[in-house]
Amino acid sequence: MKILITGITGLFGSYLAREFSALGEIHGFRRANSSLRLLEGITFPITWHEGELFDMDSLESAMEGIDLIIHAAGKVSFDANDGDSLDHINVGGTTNLVNAMLNVGAKKLVHISSVAAIGRSPELAILDEKYKWVESPLNTDYGISKYLAELEAWRGEQEGIDLIVVNPSILLGKVTDERSSSDIYQYVMEGNSYYPKGDLNYIDVRDAASQVRQLVEKDAWGERFILNKERISYKEFFERMAAAFGKKAPNKSVSPLMLHVAVFFNTIFRRIGMSKSPLNKKTAMISQQKVFFDNSKVNKLLKPNYFTLDETLDWSK
Repeated sequence: MKILITGITGLFGSYLAREFSALGEIHGFRRANSSLRLLEGITFPITWHEGELFDMDSLESAMEGIDLIIHAAGKVSFDANDGDSLDHINVGGTTNLVNAMLNVGAKKLVHISSVAAIGRSPELAILDEKYKWVESPLNTDYGISKYLAELEAWRGEQEGIDLIVVNPSILLGKVTDERSSSDIYQYVMEGNSYYPKGDLNYIDVRDAASQVRQLVEKDAWGERFILNKERISYKEFFERMAAAFGKKAPNKSVSPLMLHVAVFFNTIFRRIGMSKSPLNKKTAMISQQKVFFDNSKVNKLLKPNYFTLDETLDWSK
């Protein structure tokens, strides 16, 4: 089987490549200037195809003779100023990918979405794959772009593509991966004192990649799956991370007033180039929310074993 992975040079894409190398020949779709650092040390060959999601010729050329496409490329950002680029890359890129598949007759697609595409509700503490997206002040621009991108993937299914959609929660990789989902490590490493009152949903990136492979092996086409180990309070998560890293854990909860002030000043600091923090009104609200993205569906089908949080943190260092 020939497997083409977009976003293969990113965090999840690099682990998907490792996982799927057991099933067939790995092909990677990347920009000419993409760093291959996250693929260092692999023991299998990758056939490279250079191109862009907005270059239909390069997309269609890469798809020729491919049996399975895993679409892991995309932009992750919670910056309030990135709405247009999120829409362009996540929605427009997925639209082009689906159209290219239809043009060349490629039949199987695994679309890597996000729990952000499930949406959120101030009224509900448990959300699963059946939850219907609604407008909410808790939906970030990133979440909206992933939701709309997912709709494009389902459009492809309506036009004949076999589709599996996965919605991973926060992917925990290695600290040295230096990707957006690894930023949470830096919060503790930098010695911050405050923790939000909400919950964190997470999964070890190795578990998530393994589950995607198993879903393909089980021919779970036409289905959508949340990939999430558990929810845990930010307080406990930071305490266990601090213990693993030999750091002091944040020990003060953030009040709504403090968050409001922090958002105000962070907005100013971002504008003058003194801050790169993603903190804004929406991310502040989300950090205080207690919610669980229900993983019952994937657990029932795969009965997976998960790395414990301590195992993940020890490996991540």
